[in-house]
Amino acid sequence: MIRPIKIVGVGGTARLESSSERVVSCALDAARALGAEVQLFDGPFIASLPLYIPGRTERTEAESRFVEAIRDCDGIIVGSPGYHGSLSGPVKNALDLLEDLAKDGRPYLDGRAFGSIVTAYGWQACGTTLVALRSIAHALRAWPTPFGAAVNATVPLFGDDGACLDPKIAEQLAIVGQQVMEFALWRRAGLAA
Repeated sequence: MIRPIKIVGVGGTARLESSSERVVSCALDAARALGAEVQLFDGPFIASLPLYIPGRTERTEAESRFVEAIRDCDGIIVGSPGYHGSLSGPVKNALDLLEDLAKDGRPYLDGRAFGSIVTAYGWQACGTTLVALRSIAHALRAWPTPFGAAVNATVPLFGDDGACLDPKIAEQLAIVGQQVMEFALWRRAGLAA
């Protein structure tokens, strides 16, 4: 039996159900609709991780769970708020933990699709943060999706039911999830050929 494609979402702020967490959830929903098994590491989870310290090898249960989920995934969707022109500290700290994958047979995020989503109160922070996420994807040997979503959060984005209020934004978030899933499927098919 072929195991399902596994897509991991990472993102949000310490505030539960923040805009940046919800956009990652929407992208994961699109991947799930195409058959992916998805897992979200939300804002409160990543904000609870201890500060990454190079050379420290002891890991908390949460750190170990996160690293193992990434090690086993076929693709990743990362969402960050744009803080002062770049990604948030907790998102960067979580990504720094992926140094634990450096010596794997498939190091870091090698051969995995990396979808990027940014929410910010203004377009400038959206653009610079999206560039930062894509640069991190390259450094981790991932394959950034052609489309990255930038969402200006100066207007309400989600209703009380959690649904995206703007169909164009919902479509952009779905494209990120679909591209991560499609890329994972293409890679699997290529390896099987």
